[in-house]
Amino acid sequence: MRFINYKNGDSIRLGIKTDQGIIDVEQAAKTYALDMPTKIEDVIAGGDTAIMQLSSLLEKETAYLLEEDLVYAPCVTNPEKIICVGLNYVDHANESNMDIPTSPVLFSKFNNSLAAHNQTIELPKGAEKFDYEVELVIVIGKEAANVSKEEALSYVFGYTVGNDLSARDLQFRSGQWLLGKSLDNFGPVGPYLVTADELDPSNLDIECRVNGDVKQKANTRDMIFDCATLISYISEYMTLKPGDIIFSGTPEGVVLGYPEEQQEWLKPGDEVQVSVEQIGTLVNVLK
Repeated sequence: MRFINYKNGDSIRLGIKTDQGIIDVEQAAKTYALDMPTKIEDVIAGGDTAIMQLSSLLEKETAYLLEEDLVYAPCVTNPEKIICVGLNYVDHANESNMDIPTSPVLFSKFNNSLAAHNQTIELPKGAEKFDYEVELVIVIGKEAANVSKEEALSYVFGYTVGNDLSARDLQFRSGQWLLGKSLDNFGPVGPYLVTADELDPSNLDIECRVNGDVKQKANTRDMIFDCATLISYISEYMTLKPGDIIFSGTPEGVVLGYPEEQQEWLKPGDEVQVSVEQIGTLVNVLK
């Protein structure tokens, strides 16, 4: 099942993407007097039961919304934790002139960094070296503490597309990466949140385009630490909660990896498209 969040005035509504259009979950539930979750947080918390309830809407006659008429919201709106993984592809570690990690390199973003598909993102005036990073994003579905690698994927609700936008001059101002990673709207996710049963996270093509030009192209099988390993490792040290999201790392091709004389940092007016196979394409224009 594929979910989207979209704006309705000051509120965020949950939609289900179908071939016919978008089902407004709240409106459909009212129409058929059905008791079911109408917020993505409640769907995630409800797990298989919530999915089963919502799947009943797919068989009913309902009015569909046109996706092109919607204003998107982030497909996950209030994670307790946004955990990011650095240097998780060998070629990206090499281009960054950093050692191949022997355990996952973790850092964080905050909720202020969340942004939506088609949202215009303002570049802050206090930085200059803006970079893109296409990533597969894991959305946790069940509380996970000390889970094994073998069972780790059973704790996943679904997957989405993310762009770990970075201000490299701020990122490397000190030994801590946080400042350059958690700027406002520097963690767009979406457009869809796809449930875990629909794809294999270990074999997905991922790609980034800037103004139509391909900048990154790889497959998640090239990860140093796959999704199951990441979840198991993180859960050893912190309890993952439903709705937490994990940016799983980016492949080679970022601006940082080019020789200094060839670096073309992102600038106002650029359109960045990041795609993950079987999920979709997340688009943002910078200003």
